[in-house]
Amino acid sequence: MTTGTAETARGSLAQVDRRENLLNQGYHLVRSGVLAPGLRVHRDVGAVWQLLTWGPSIAGGYRASTVRTPHQTAFVDERRTSTFRELDDDTDRLANALRELGVGPRTPVAVLCRNHGGLIEAMVALAKLGATTLLLNSGLSPAQVSAVVAEQRPALLLADQEFLDQDPDLPAELPVRSTWADDGASGLAALVAAGDPARVPVPEKPGRTVVMTSGTTSTPKGARRPQPHGLSEAASLLSVIPLRAGDRMMITTPIFHTWGLAALQLGMALHAELVLPRRFDAEDTLRRIAEHRVTALVAVPVMLQRILDLPAEVKARYDTSSLRVVAYSGSAMPADRITQFLDEFGPVLYGLYGSTEASWASIATPEDLAAEPTTAGRPPLGTRIGILDDDGRPVPRGTVGQICVGNGMLFEGYTNGTGKPMFGDLMATGDRGRLDAEGRLYVVGRADDMIVSGGENVFPRPVEEAVAALPEVADVAVLGVPDERFGHRFAAYVVLHEGAALTADTLIDRLRDTLPRFSLPRDVHFLDALPRNPTGKIDRRRLPGPR
Repeated sequence: MTTGTAETARGSLAQVDRRENLLNQGYHLVRSGVLAPGLRVHRDVGAVWQLLTWGPSIAGGYRASTVRTPHQTAFVDERRTSTFRELDDDTDRLANALRELGVGPRTPVAVLCRNHGGLIEAMVALAKLGATTLLLNSGLSPAQVSAVVAEQRPALLLADQEFLDQDPDLPAELPVRSTWADDGASGLAALVAAGDPARVPVPEKPGRTVVMTSGTTSTPKGARRPQPHGLSEAASLLSVIPLRAGDRMMITTPIFHTWGLAALQLGMALHAELVLPRRFDAEDTLRRIAEHRVTALVAVPVMLQRILDLPAEVKARYDTSSLRVVAYSGSAMPADRITQFLDEFGPVLYGLYGSTEASWASIATPEDLAAEPTTAGRPPLGTRIGILDDDGRPVPRGTVGQICVGNGMLFEGYTNGTGKPMFGDLMATGDRGRLDAEGRLYVVGRADDMIVSGGENVFPRPVEEAVAALPEVADVAVLGVPDERFGHRFAAYVVLHEGAALTADTLIDRLRDTLPRFSLPRDVHFLDALPRNPTGKIDRRRLPGPR
């Protein structure tokens, strides 16, 4: 075959792949009800026109939902309920009021909120103006908030009053507005009330969203998230997770986190009713599921573990039969807890593996988790995974290497100008893992979590799984610490179930049958609770002992 013929053939195959991908996207969008050909044609055409006019931003998505289902509930929080029409009107007022404060296209505005309607309103209003939304992690210390504000230099700070009461060191000239206060007095509500109700014009350029990393091991960094490229990203997740238009979606994971933001964007495409608790409480979550007949719960693993730990009589009080999907992400969930959740709540559990930088990489279905509880699943539509060596070459199936991901939602780099290593169109996630014969992904740990102990390369994830499987253990974290003799050793931080008794020596002895000698933890610290940030990740700086 000549070079020209080969290139033509490759081009033809690429066109076929693109057509098949578009057909698959369309199928999943229609199946889920995001697109509904033939039903309420004038509204569907109007909704599509809003997306074409505004782009697939949060502003365009909520404008489309307003046209399609104006009287449907958009969100319900602890204080109020808003329809899509009311949300659209209020965010026009808010956007016009923010413009009077100097906010315009690409103006950076920091937002420090828990999940509630005010957060949704702020994000939509800022998107209508084409501003840059800086989503700050509510778990940051006052010193970290001050550092982030100094680095990002926002023109305005919108924050829940509780975080302002912590008195971070902020520039005197920085305007601040409260978004939630215990006494109900909200500066955001005052802006809405005073704002001009005139329709906000479409900005020349869409706004941006910057997600701040958690800062559990280093200074928080800003990761620039891209705007969705049409509905292809929604189609990707919907190809695996069976959400439907009009679902009642409870988002317990913080929306400032990539997983919470993805849930918001997906709910927007589905014109879902969002149930937004400001704080997570296990029993209250079940109560809200029963009260609102929630069909989809979005959480992080530690939240699901807290639900499982409730007494059986408490769980029995609430009817959770409306749940069709329970989707988790953000960290690993112990294998025994996955099996327990499937046993208690049925085949509704979906595990999403991803990161702030890569969005999603793979999704494990209930069938995957039932067969292999430690798997991270398979890549959804439009996503590719490569397991590569340190030079970017593919490794044999079953071999551990660096996990690299390609999809349409890779981040655009950190705000400090750095990024992640790229190998072609695949980005290194910083995790290491392997693929099995069925194409399922297994994450063995962060590349920087690997330690060399006695000449062996070992990861903490298998050790955590082994410790978590002990019946006395409620929670565990394992990480490497310096060791003069072996270079590094593992330390285990263990939380026991109430009333359980276990010594460090007994714990280590019971692991000898399942773990090799060089993987055994040499330090065991028993704690009342593991220090976690709002997204459920371990805050290593607050763990005792050397690190």
